[in-house]
Amino acid sequence: MGIAEDIKQGKDFKSSYEKLIVNILYTNGWLLDKQNKLLKTFGITSPQYNVMRILRGQYPKPCTVNTIIERMLDRMSNASRIVDRLETKRLVERTICESDRRAKDVLITAKGLKVLEQVDEALACWMKGFEGIDIQSIEGASEVLDAMRASIE
Repeated sequence: MGIAEDIKQGKDFKSSYEKLIVNILYTNGWLLDKQNKLLKTFGITSPQYNVMRILRGQYPKPCTVNTIIERMLDRMSNASRIVDRLETKRLVERTICESDRRAKDVLITAKGLKVLEQVDEALACWMKGFEGIDIQSIEGASEVLDAMRASIE
């Protein structure tokens, strides 16, 4: 099925560019929905998963909330609130930053690392569903997305 059928578009798109943008937006929503359902089984949300991945990338060094904000995929998310929720679940911990006593360092816990390991396994199984798409198409799609972002900055 194509994007026109998926969204029940009755007429043609104005251009190939419009069709691609609508397809990207629709597919983004579809992917987020699938990922959110998977993450829900681990008791975390997509923004929480993003923060945990950022912290794992820094591990064993801590991050400040500002560093997390700079690296988040969705910059509209409230990183402080996300860290609060992760701390309540004991997936991260906060300590006073030694270089700036006004700031707090955030560090992923052993429990958080274990949850990420389990999520990684589940996501790897889920992504195997895409292996039927040839690698040149996947790489080409990624290049097109990079080119789109680079063309309008």
